Amino acid sequence: MPILINLHLLAEEDLHLVGELTPQEVEFELNDEMIRVDSPLQYDLAISYSGENILVQGRIALQLNCECVRCLRSFQELIEIDPWDLLVPLDDEDSPEIVDDCVDIIPYLREDALLAFPRHPLCSVECKGLTVEPPTNEATPGTSPQAEEKSSAWGELDKLKLK
Repeated sequence: MPILINLHLLAEEDLHLVGELTPQEVEFELNDEMIRVDSPLQYDLAISYSGENILVQGRIALQLNCECVRCLRSFQELIEIDPWDLLVPLDDEDSPEIVDDCVDIIPYLREDALLAFPRHPLCSVECKGLTVEPPTNEATPGTSPQAEEKSSAWGELDKLKLK
């Protein structure tokens, strides 16, 4: 569902839009396996004319489900752009397509939200990454560490005499 701004209505009075859009409506196409968008994008926008442009001001927010690139722990991160400002030119080569006197601002919302996504999501700045415990070298009862070392594959290779 697009967010359509009717230019005739906007000429008469400013608009105030509040709501949310599902990730499917915003069409987030992520190729990042460390970030998932499962919650809706929330918006609170004031829209008005500014000369030959549409001025959109307000706030957008989105909750992301992320996986830390260092420790692989799952966490949530809130992306919030407040204030969010957008100037949509209507008489420029960068003008959006106007269909039935309406302009869709979803592409602008999507672009700015995607630009706010973390490049490498971290659960915290202090994250040290995966912790690997050193293997314990426990000898089985009744054997000495020297006997275990000699019976290992490396011990057998040490016996080879190559000339």
